[in-house]
Amino acid sequence: MRAAHADRERTVDVLKAGFAEGRLTQPEYEQRMAQAYDAQTYGELHALVADLPQGPAGIPTMPAVVPRTFHPVPVLPPPRRTNSSAIGAMVCGALVPATFGVTFIPAIVLGHKARAEIRRTGEQGDGLALAGLVIGYLTLSFVAFIALIVAAVAGSGA
Repeated sequence: MRAAHADRERTVDVLKAGFAEGRLTQPEYEQRMAQAYDAQTYGELHALVADLPQGPAGIPTMPAVVPRTFHPVPVLPPPRRTNSSAIGAMVCGALVPATFGVTFIPAIVLGHKARAEIRRTGEQGDGLALAGLVIGYLTLSFVAFIALIVAAVAGSGA
């Protein structure tokens, strides 16, 4: 069914509310606004706001029978962010050989911090944080092993 100007305005209002609530980024908002003003059918308008809360009024839904020529514009969700602490944990872990093991402590600390943040926020990067933790704990084990050997040698030589 063809959309009227009032239908486009209702869709734009939903997009404005979604942008004001932080559900859309500036580029997404501008792209969807342009698509809303160019939309010809209810289906096209509905596809633009299907992932947003639409308030008490909402917009009319698509008709039960969709014409064969209807091709909705896919609206992809924004990509999830990668946790910066997870990136830091992996970088610190990767730098362990170059820094003679000095960065294993930050790798462990950042790895635990990142995994907690990822569980809370749903960001990406759990694998990076885990890799930083594994490298950090392996280095810690190696340092402890070397310290034990040095202590044993020093104790037997006295």
